[in-house]
Amino acid sequence: MTAPPEVPGVLTREQVVQTARSIAAVQEPDGGVPWPEGHVDAWNHIECLMAMTVAGLTEPARRGYEWLARHQRADGSWPMKLAGGRPVETAGESNHAAYIAVGVWHELLVTGDEAFARAMWPVVRRALDFVVDLQTPRGEILWERDADGTPAEYALLTGCSSIHQGLRCGVSLAEHVGDPQPDWELAADRLGHVLAAHPEAFADKSRFSMDWYYPVLGGAVRGAAARERIAAEWDTFVVPGLGVRCVSDQPWVTGAETCELVLTLDALGERERALELFADMQHLRHEDGSYWTGWQFVNHKHFPHERSSYTAAAVVLAADALAGTGPAAGLFRDAPPQAATAVSATPCGCDRAASHT
Repeated sequence: MTAPPEVPGVLTREQVVQTARSIAAVQEPDGGVPWPEGHVDAWNHIECLMAMTVAGLTEPARRGYEWLARHQRADGSWPMKLAGGRPVETAGESNHAAYIAVGVWHELLVTGDEAFARAMWPVVRRALDFVVDLQTPRGEILWERDADGTPAEYALLTGCSSIHQGLRCGVSLAEHVGDPQPDWELAADRLGHVLAAHPEAFADKSRFSMDWYYPVLGGAVRGAAARERIAAEWDTFVVPGLGVRCVSDQPWVTGAETCELVLTLDALGERERALELFADMQHLRHEDGSYWTGWQFVNHKHFPHERSSYTAAAVVLAADALAGTGPAAGLFRDAPPQAATAVSATPCGCDRAASHT
């Protein structure tokens, strides 16, 4: 395993590790990594595990993967929210299930642990089969299935963009363990097309910044179309010197969205803008290495008044991408060949709460 990343002039290696340790500090005894409100969801939990792995905190990360294996249901999904190890919202989200493939592939890239990857493979396979079963004839993937088996009536752009990356990582992992899954590859191709070319396929949540950049971050839109997409809404969502708005109509910048845009810019080769944005959001850093979720820049208050593990995780992953030295630093940058020719799509999807909880 390589040394934890550093971003000269912004974060030292020691500061990155301190941030990862702030995630480990809130991890529950059973391995779950909760939101400040106390619940755990699979997507943000996995992001936190990835960040701890980047910083060399392998033991808490592995306990987190054990938590995922223990709480996965027979259909391959996880409850939307768990608290105290018990489901409090029982529907299963498609993007929650898909992200396990990103996490396991990332863990393999960083640690090279073949035994871990093979042990987690059945978990990944069940999860992505659950995801693909929610794909419509047009290609979008419905956002959730109720505990009684009833699927949602619509798809979300941010969630599907993340699923696209999950399917691609799942295909790579399947090839690696010698169990190819051509149906996943076909599903990813169909999903990538609808993400790039059919905005009408998704519920309209275009006021949320995640719908703006996630089709690029998830690899479905790249090249000139991606640069045009980012340019089109830059002034709407980016607040110079502070970061990225969560929603276009509120004076509120959030650390996680800012760092995800950093990853997006890095994926497009726009390193200078990515570095500037990463430096801008450091006003959210707490002295213990954790990060405030957001800043309301009219009232000059942290909003909500909380420090969140998923924000810290996004910081660590952005630092890793910008450092460029780790074995998984290109995880968000290395889009599949099919994405290079994708066309632009109009933003129209979902916020963090709608797509990740």
